[in-house]
Amino acid sequence: MQDNDGDENFHLFAVDNATSEEDCIPTARDLTPGKDVKAQNIFTNYRYPDQILVGTNQRNSKVFDMYRCFYKTGELVLDTVNPGDVIGWKVEDESFEVRAATVRNSVDSSTTVRIRSRAGSIDVDNGKGSSSSEESDKDTEWRDVFHYPYGEEGGLINFCPDDGKTGYITSSIGRETTALLKVDMMTGETIEEIYCNEKANVGGITLQRDTKELRAITYNYARTERVFYDDELEKDYEFLKSTAPDSETEIGVASRSLDEMKWVVSYFSSNGPTSYVIYDKLKQTVTPLFVSNPKLLPYKFAPMEIVDIPARDGLPLVGYLTRAVEKGGPPTPLILLVHGGPWARDYWGFNPRAQWFANRGYATLQVNFRGSTGYGKTFLHKGDKQWGVGDMQHDLTDSVEYAIREGIADKDKICIYGGSYGGYACLAGLTFTPDLYKCGVDIVGPSNIKTLLDSIPDYWAPLRNGMLLKIGDVDSDEEFNKKISPLFHVDLIKAP
Repeated sequence: MQDNDGDENFHLFAVDNATSEEDCIPTARDLTPGKDVKAQNIFTNYRYPDQILVGTNQRNSKVFDMYRCFYKTGELVLDTVNPGDVIGWKVEDESFEVRAATVRNSVDSSTTVRIRSRAGSIDVDNGKGSSSSEESDKDTEWRDVFHYPYGEEGGLINFCPDDGKTGYITSSIGRETTALLKVDMMTGETIEEIYCNEKANVGGITLQRDTKELRAITYNYARTERVFYDDELEKDYEFLKSTAPDSETEIGVASRSLDEMKWVVSYFSSNGPTSYVIYDKLKQTVTPLFVSNPKLLPYKFAPMEIVDIPARDGLPLVGYLTRAVEKGGPPTPLILLVHGGPWARDYWGFNPRAQWFANRGYATLQVNFRGSTGYGKTFLHKGDKQWGVGDMQHDLTDSVEYAIREGIADKDKICIYGGSYGGYACLAGLTFTPDLYKCGVDIVGPSNIKTLLDSIPDYWAPLRNGMLLKIGDVDSDEEFNKKISPLFHVDLIKAP
């Protein structure tokens, strides 16, 4: 995947990695060509090794249809037409057919998952699948099966190998965080509630490739945690942890061979580059493969610490601290590194910017302020209408004050830094709390929220109302937009 000069219109490319000459750079073939075309929703399947299912907006810039790509020839065949409200697709593995669509209601921002039992032929004019004489209208018809009102979280994970009659979804309905459920794909009824963590949403889900039996679940409050449902898989991870560089290392699986006897495994830490190894399951051996950035190996890096930060209203916030000096040392200058989104989150791990700052004497604090994802629906929506002068920004202020109070930061040397929403938070910090920061670094952060929403790409249209519900109605309330937009408060800025 690659875009053009940062335009975020990513294309899917194919590269022949077996070249005849050692020094020859293989030519990349664009599989999703076209100006202003973006590719997403990419699916592969070992049963169909020459095919890729990929979504692009080449037919209509506002929506993503699904195409079947025969990557060896470059042929791209329209597979499933977007009727106009679909924001994501899912595929049933055995048939390699598009069988599920995630729909966003542009009026109330609710989300619906549509299911069909078979893929029909294509009617581009009305955006619907039609039936041939050999197909049942009932089977190819899209059905609204799962519904998530605004404020709820969840979605379809996968179909089970019973011709898609059952499957797995996540849902926060009736609970605070998302749970993993096994469901009837025809009626939407819950067959079994499998797992729910009270502090964090369900994260990664590992299923057996063919049977779709559940093998493991991850969740991440501060670090990645696993819950195993497969004893053999748990033993594999125990062995891999025993071969890791230290007890703090996190284990990841990049890929497995078709017989699953050899794995590409990552050893991920906060104080050095990621290393990759080959795990031979049969021989129970680990062989080094490569290091993501071997030039960093000679250097010593600071570990990332997890800190619990109380907001002024008592809400607990998870933070990640990279110190410039050993714990217990004198206060240092501090960089408050604010994540983008804002409906995203920071994670524990090696952060090149934090390490660069620490190397030069600046501690770095990253905070999952309210409105960040992964901590349940209440935590997420506590950020609604709280930009700039509200509680989202207060959480950042409280985090700085925590670092000062704990002797981590020099109160006279605080910098706020970030990109996208983090850049906005920087501008908001400099305008609305001008005495707190010595300086700020804004990377592509919006200063006027109304013009930000007016500039979003066509294919964000189904998401726009949801953004207004989260940010506030800057479309119709001019005073509210001025209140939260730093552009209208530049006279308050005291720091560069």
